[in-house]
Amino acid sequence: MSKKINEDLLNERKKCTFDMQELTHVIDCGEQNTMKRKFIDDYILNIKELWDDVPEEYLSHKERYENAIRKAFIILRCLREFNSSSMQVSEHRTPTNIYSIQDGIFRNVNPLLIHVGLFWSAIAAQASADQQAEWLKADSKMIGTYAQTELGHGSHLRGIETTATFDPETDEFVLNTPKLTSYKWWPGGLGKTANSCLVMAQLCINGTCHGLHIFLVQIRDYDTHEPLPGIKVGEIGPKMGFNTADNGFLGFDNCRIPRSNMLMKNVQVLRDGTYVKPKHNKLAYGSMVLTRVMLITDLANQLSRAATIAVRYSAVRHQSQIKSDEPECQILDYVSQQHKLFICLASSHAFRVVGLWMWNTHRMVTADIHQGNMEQLPELHSLACCLKAVCSRDATSLVEQCRLACGGHGYLLSSNLPQIYNYTAAAITYEGEYTVLMLQTARYLMKSWKNALEHEPLPANVAFLGAYIKRNYEQWQSSPEGIINGFKDIAAGKIKTSYDTLQRHLRNGLDPEEAWNLSSIQLTDASEVYTRSLLCELFWRDTKQTCNTVSINLAVVLEQLGELYLVYWALEKHGDLLLYSTISRNDIELLQSRYGELLALIRPNAVGLVDAFDIRDEVLSSTLGAYDGRVYERMMEEASKSPLNAEVVNESFRKYIRPVLLKNKM
Repeated sequence: MSKKINEDLLNERKKCTFDMQELTHVIDCGEQNTMKRKFIDDYILNIKELWDDVPEEYLSHKERYENAIRKAFIILRCLREFNSSSMQVSEHRTPTNIYSIQDGIFRNVNPLLIHVGLFWSAIAAQASADQQAEWLKADSKMIGTYAQTELGHGSHLRGIETTATFDPETDEFVLNTPKLTSYKWWPGGLGKTANSCLVMAQLCINGTCHGLHIFLVQIRDYDTHEPLPGIKVGEIGPKMGFNTADNGFLGFDNCRIPRSNMLMKNVQVLRDGTYVKPKHNKLAYGSMVLTRVMLITDLANQLSRAATIAVRYSAVRHQSQIKSDEPECQILDYVSQQHKLFICLASSHAFRVVGLWMWNTHRMVTADIHQGNMEQLPELHSLACCLKAVCSRDATSLVEQCRLACGGHGYLLSSNLPQIYNYTAAAITYEGEYTVLMLQTARYLMKSWKNALEHEPLPANVAFLGAYIKRNYEQWQSSPEGIINGFKDIAAGKIKTSYDTLQRHLRNGLDPEEAWNLSSIQLTDASEVYTRSLLCELFWRDTKQTCNTVSINLAVVLEQLGELYLVYWALEKHGDLLLYSTISRNDIELLQSRYGELLALIRPNAVGLVDAFDIRDEVLSSTLGAYDGRVYERMMEEASKSPLNAEVVNESFRKYIRPVLLKNKM
């Protein structure tokens, strides 16, 4: 069968007005990163053992795990060859898509994700220098995971029930899960893979609870992999997604570990049981903040995969007619299809930009913390909370939009859109559930509003609150800058409303937590629109800066994408703009007109824009989105792999169907 490229895609690529490779280098943060990614792709693609003859969807739950863990350790050896060993992961690694080839190898998730991505970085961030020297050795036998969430407690960390009680006679901590709800639940790799675990537990000394601390616990024998005494561990079973990861449960029954196994970079327990407090009580949450920061970039990469699949499919798929006297048109020519997909393109770039900005912010604040300056830590925490929450929810919604844009074929697992959706949907919950994170940001916003009322200095990201209080309204302008100012007006207005509601409940005699609960809908809403203003401002600012460094042709397209993102969200939030800004009905109609113009301007470059993501077919893992556009051929090729097609007549006919037919005939 010929594998020539689909004519529609060839024609689309001829329309492209910019240098796709130039945009690829922008996305990869430089040509060197692009070259490194391609080198790694080529190296790994040549390892035949990593590629399956049978799609994993046809494997059992047990077979999926065993196949994934086999491939995971091949990948781990490769990472070590590229000087990216899990033993060398630092808390300052840069977000990257260099290792995106793994998305194609696993289709679901690498079962060593927590081992490589969180276990070692948490030790690097929270362990003392002596502990790091001992635990981060290149020949370490530890395969790790991170256990915080319990069967009965997730987001409410103070409610965690696992205890670590200091025994001064033996210089040990004794770990216990006192009841069923205390069992650790969900850690990736815990079920069957990990032999070591970073455990979040309540520290108890001489009858006094000192709150949550992290402990390194060996849970399985390094040689036999049998659970150690006092350990009950297993896997939690099938999930909506992530089924190549053995998420597990963990219980402790008087499990003893040395005192030196408490991570002691910021806090210590001395030999006599003396508790040395941390300089700041939020220092222990550094690993979680870092993970939230890294997630934003990961979500950008997943959304770019979904957008690539849906845009290419829409260029190949012909359905119905726009004009009755013409042939069936590409569905990408329908404005409604452009409306579904082009915001996905723009959002992927927005998340990439914001993820990198958030990473740089994290690095600067972390450097300040190491110098003893904690001033910016509350802002960093609030930013990580709200950006992770909104980006994960947006990405999931937009991936689903891509699936729906592919019609019934998008429902096939071979499209890979359901798997990408399951991946992003999980991110709404893990490392902080959406509403909980938005309410944490709301606490920061309430303090900021109070400071603004008292004319206290404000951090740059909330400085607009001071201008709002002074009633420095700007006349509406239908420009990117005008839209950004409009979102700041909405954010300030909703923050004020939330604060006033909270104060009214307090004046009526409610205690603070009751007042907070009754105000939670407004508080969540205020946090969401504040985050939206951040995304718009940061994306547009970076777009303008990037346009000064690239060719004119690429700059034009990037500006169109940036403006489309802003106009799209202005129209989505036009009701709020009418309430809180000086926008008029006529202004909204102008925005609607401009939105249509932007869709038309971006249309000729749609395929070029997804091609610039430079995602290999092996990473896309999609019958609908391959570079050659052979959609229908690939769908049939994939269907032929179904075990049900291995025999002309399935045995069920003789067992169940034929007896009924014969009985009816009689």
